[in-house]
Amino acid sequence: MQPQSISLDVLAEKYAKGDERSAAQIQARVARALAAHEADPARHEAEFLSAMEAGFVPAGRIMSAAGTDIQATLINCFVQPVGDSVSDDVDGKPGIYKALAQAAETMRRGGGVGYDFSRIRPSGAYVSSTRSHASGPLSFMRVFDASCETVESAGSRRGAQMGVLRIDHPDIEAFIHAKDAGAFKNFNLSVGVSDAFMHALQSGAQVDLVHKARPGDEQRAAGAYQRGDGLWVYRSVPARELWDAIMRSTYDHAEPGILFLDTANRENNLYYCETFEATNPCAEEFLPDYGCCCLGSIDLTRFVRQPFMPQAGFDFDGFRAVASTAVRMLDDVLDATYWPLPEQHEEARNKRRIGLGFLGLGDACVMLGLRYDTQPARDFAAEVARVLRDAAYAASVQLAREKGAFPLFDAAKFLAGSFARRLPGPLREAIAAHGLRNSHLLAVAPTGTISLAFADNASNGIEPAFSWVYTRKKRMADDTTRDYEVADHAWRLYREQGGDVNALPPQFVTALEMSAQDHMRMLAAVQPYIDTSISKTVNVPADYPFAEFKDLYLDAWTSGLKGLATYRPNTVLGAVLQAAPSAASAATGLPPDIDPLTRRIEGRPQGDLQAVTGKVSYMTPEGRKTVYLSISFAEVEGVVGGQPVRIERPIEFFMPAGQRDEGQQWIASNMRLLSLVARSGGSVAKSLQNMREVVWDKGPVRCGEVIKADGSRAPRFHQSEVAAIAYALQEMLMRRGFLDEQGREQTLAALAQRAKAPDSRCIDLETPGGAPDLLPGGRICPDCGGPFLRRVDGCDRCDNCGYLGSCG
Repeated sequence: MQPQSISLDVLAEKYAKGDERSAAQIQARVARALAAHEADPARHEAEFLSAMEAGFVPAGRIMSAAGTDIQATLINCFVQPVGDSVSDDVDGKPGIYKALAQAAETMRRGGGVGYDFSRIRPSGAYVSSTRSHASGPLSFMRVFDASCETVESAGSRRGAQMGVLRIDHPDIEAFIHAKDAGAFKNFNLSVGVSDAFMHALQSGAQVDLVHKARPGDEQRAAGAYQRGDGLWVYRSVPARELWDAIMRSTYDHAEPGILFLDTANRENNLYYCETFEATNPCAEEFLPDYGCCCLGSIDLTRFVRQPFMPQAGFDFDGFRAVASTAVRMLDDVLDATYWPLPEQHEEARNKRRIGLGFLGLGDACVMLGLRYDTQPARDFAAEVARVLRDAAYAASVQLAREKGAFPLFDAAKFLAGSFARRLPGPLREAIAAHGLRNSHLLAVAPTGTISLAFADNASNGIEPAFSWVYTRKKRMADDTTRDYEVADHAWRLYREQGGDVNALPPQFVTALEMSAQDHMRMLAAVQPYIDTSISKTVNVPADYPFAEFKDLYLDAWTSGLKGLATYRPNTVLGAVLQAAPSAASAATGLPPDIDPLTRRIEGRPQGDLQAVTGKVSYMTPEGRKTVYLSISFAEVEGVVGGQPVRIERPIEFFMPAGQRDEGQQWIASNMRLLSLVARSGGSVAKSLQNMREVVWDKGPVRCGEVIKADGSRAPRFHQSEVAAIAYALQEMLMRRGFLDEQGREQTLAALAQRAKAPDSRCIDLETPGGAPDLLPGGRICPDCGGPFLRRVDGCDRCDNCGYLGSCG
């Protein structure tokens, strides 16, 4: 068959480099690049090219960047750890802003990122260092969402993200409904569910919503208490209530998905040295901190012999041979790739995790005369997965004999794992004798664009075909549009062989023509043979009854699945960017409220903006430093109580050019992150409070003043340069009228009444006088922040500002 026009265009736009015009040229480049990491490059280059010609399709990042001079990763996705504070968490997780910077670098180099935000303390939790209250994980997720939208990934790929929150996190209800009004459009969302919760669901019990962070005073007054294990119980809710909220939300607008964390960890080959808390954006790989998914898929349609005939069959021998070579190729990718972060490189080097899967299962079933939603099709899929497992593990044993096992391999512990115990006896014996090159070998990923470009639009991954043929509009460079016919590979092949596409045989069944349970049953048939996970979306029509949908995730857990996602077309998805009207507005006929303080601003408004510039001088143990910082403001409109309202709010923080020496790059970075928060509708006040928590080991930094009770002034001290800069920005926003004296956003009424006169004053935030040569070693004063607190006559007293604390 002649290639489809859409396939040629996708190939040219996403994968071809330089003067490449065909799939064969791209495959030759990739084969050469990967074979260069073998002892005999010429031999393996021919072998690798032959495997791709036979049906192996490495993942999109590999096809796009391997063998080029682009400093982009060949790895599709990663998991990024996120701690609870701006500085590093006590558990060794990176602080929130460090995690954000690492994720931005990963996405800039072409990788998608998954995160577990469960360590971030709940909304309202007490923050002892600033005597304030936390804003919760969703407020920080807005910053990650804005960063993903801003950072362009390498090539033509945009960033992709997965956000995970545990089901026992106190902010879980807000997380479940986070996308109700179209927020977080750069995130897939999944709830991390434990076996304990599922048992509570089955027994009708209550579950505790818990966190290690201490609740705020109001939350403690409402009944929050500390359990014997040290965790704080914020409240208890019926498990069924939470579960019904998840099921109704995913029915209404396709999210959140579900991750069964205990099942995934129980099945983890490396249960003895790592823990899963999140997945990559499409959920085919549960990964540890900084873990990666090095992916590739084998086109199953290429191994169907005599398709559509009564004697149609599958070439398992040819399939095994390609799988063996594919394992070697993916192992070489780990050495050929550019790593965005050293932590990712170290993680991959220790475990050499890869993910070989397949595409075209739905089409292969059609070509073999098997209807996807029947037991014979599930039996075929299970046999394919079993053969793939055994071939991949055998190839990895051979690589271990040749190149060595992955560094964290422990034969006794590995073979005691749940998945390894299901391997055939001879394979287990070979692993015990020679080791294994790769800790994990299998994953079934989505394959949308590589299916289009390299497999004639064969069905996506494990999925059935969504539609046999449809028209796709594509905008061209001259702003015109072009209509493409996009046809499924099996449908095209059937037509090419003389079949009547107006009277398709029974095996031609699409995703929307089968039950949700039959989608899930296919996943259950394949999952026991896949050592990581499978990206599977249960597609159902818009009129699919909720009564038949509501137990889908429960059935998935009882079937031993690791996760599931769904998609049902509906009015919520059709209006994803419109805010849902409140009940009050619906009753009164008033327009829905639009909070101008949290309204998202997509980009910098045109024209001039009012701004305030601050000269920030501060004294450090290394000497005096001075920087100029600017904050730009925009007027933002909204609706409150049916009435229009206009406020001024900051939307851009920046350091003017000409003063960014190497030691001040961190300031520019933080200003950029604050700009993302401001434009995304997040809380600038909370972000600045969090920055003021940052501590360094070089000693206090002096910036600003404390006004004592008698009106006299004393220097103010901070625990890091970051904290001093945050304080200075707070002062600028207070003087502008955006923040109150406690550093919180002013009320909407106060902001609306504020005068809009330009304010271009240069504010000097340094206290006159020099710094002491040596600062005293007292405790930190809660008022001025200086190390001057000491015990005098039984009372805590600050020698700097006169603060008088507890006595006894």
